[in-house]
Amino acid sequence: MRKSSSPCSKLLEACVFALLLGRNLYLQPWLGVKQLDDPSLPITNGHHLPANDADNPMNWPMLRRLYVSLVAWLFTAVVGFGLTSYTVAIPEIMVEFNISMPVATLGFSLYIFGIFFAPIHTPHWSERFGRKPVYLVSLFLCMLFTLGASRSRTWSALAATRFFAGLFGGPCLVLIEGTFADVWSACATNTYYSFLAAAANVGAGLGPIVLGFVVPVTSWRWTQYVSLMAMFAAFLFGVGMPETYPRQIVRTRAKRAGQPDNLPKAESGVTLAEMAKVTIIDPLIMLVSEPIVIMSSLLLGANFGFLFQWFITVPVALGSNYGFTIQRVGLAFTSALAGTVLALTTSVLLDMVFRPRGNNKKTGVLPNIEYRLYPAMIGAPLMMAALFWVGNTAKPSVHYIVPIVGTAVYVWGSMSALIGIIAYLFDAYPPKATLAALTAAACFRIALAGIIPLVVIQSFMRATPMWALGAFGFVVLALIPVPFVMLFFGQSMRQRSRYNVGLLDQMMQTQSPEMETHTAA
Repeated sequence: MRKSSSPCSKLLEACVFALLLGRNLYLQPWLGVKQLDDPSLPITNGHHLPANDADNPMNWPMLRRLYVSLVAWLFTAVVGFGLTSYTVAIPEIMVEFNISMPVATLGFSLYIFGIFFAPIHTPHWSERFGRKPVYLVSLFLCMLFTLGASRSRTWSALAATRFFAGLFGGPCLVLIEGTFADVWSACATNTYYSFLAAAANVGAGLGPIVLGFVVPVTSWRWTQYVSLMAMFAAFLFGVGMPETYPRQIVRTRAKRAGQPDNLPKAESGVTLAEMAKVTIIDPLIMLVSEPIVIMSSLLLGANFGFLFQWFITVPVALGSNYGFTIQRVGLAFTSALAGTVLALTTSVLLDMVFRPRGNNKKTGVLPNIEYRLYPAMIGAPLMMAALFWVGNTAKPSVHYIVPIVGTAVYVWGSMSALIGIIAYLFDAYPPKATLAALTAAACFRIALAGIIPLVVIQSFMRATPMWALGAFGFVVLALIPVPFVMLFFGQSMRQRSRYNVGLLDQMMQTQSPEMETHTAA
């Protein structure tokens, strides 16, 4: 008698089938999609398509641009979901593999350590193949290792598969910035980055909420099964996404027209040495020599590190102090979603009020983008206040709603700071230096996001939350001046930066990039 197929094999077969259907989905008329096969269209000579080019992603129909943005958003959200859903499994994993809580927490941090490498290698893959193939291949490989994690029979196997799931899922978190920059105008950077940043937060917040109700009636392995289902659903939705990277669009057009693409050298480098310089050497140099990058990295490092420790410490604090069940702990993370909505609303409103109107004039100085820092100026004090708030109220004598609301305030401040700082870095330097600056800031904050949960869980096991969170509060207190210093002195610091030498002369010959497109790759 023929043995029936397992659910896992059926899932893999469905993935292959989805890939075969991708082209048909790509041509769905409701998206307003057209093929890039018109040989009569001119071949551009630059990193961006002309503003009046129909193939320029910024000129696509609104529905098509929204679809592409939603695909990128979902890919990012499901990778974040895969990260935090694991935290619900930690108690059962400790029992099954006979390991301590700090060791079990490694499964959370190793996923982040895998993501750490994404800002280093993703720009090079995207440059050579475009954004769409990297999205699909990355998420597909992440799905395979998530499946491997669900079937792990030893702790070492679980740890290894978690690391590789993060390694291959990481590019989705990096590419979303480029995708949004491809399809939306740079003058609305804070607005669209608000929605962009919400993707990882929403996905991460939903992980404990959803799995808090699944794991008690199944097993810890369902944290990986449900993550796999979410990734698979996003994958199916995204196979029809069109390519948005302008250089890849130009290459496709040139190939179909039988002409050379005439593209200039890639900003991310061509040879291995050049690529290493742009995403390894230059970021390290900027991390110790550029005041803007140093300050940004310190604030974002504390931001991310303290943000992700909540997913480890909140279950411990609520369980030990208030006797919360796993379901109630999961529901407590709705505060993270509330904080995300508050941050998104705040940042969009600030952008609407303070965004410069009209074209920048050729004034002989770099354009003013410091207004993008306003969300960070609100976010940093909120982060500090929330850390002291939760640290001093997470105890049995205080109602549990008080520290839970404090968590929402922290996420509000954390996301606001992230939006302000990253939106500022997008256009603080020319393309190559921007890529290096964003890589430096990204790798620094991701590294701390993986390290701090491992450190803080030790503190929570030895001391009260007040001491651990209070120490974090003093760190953020020292970093509150960062966005204010950048607001008042950022333009002059950019003007004096060796990475901006020659940029002003170039801008005097053309329109300001602030009003055209991002310099970020």
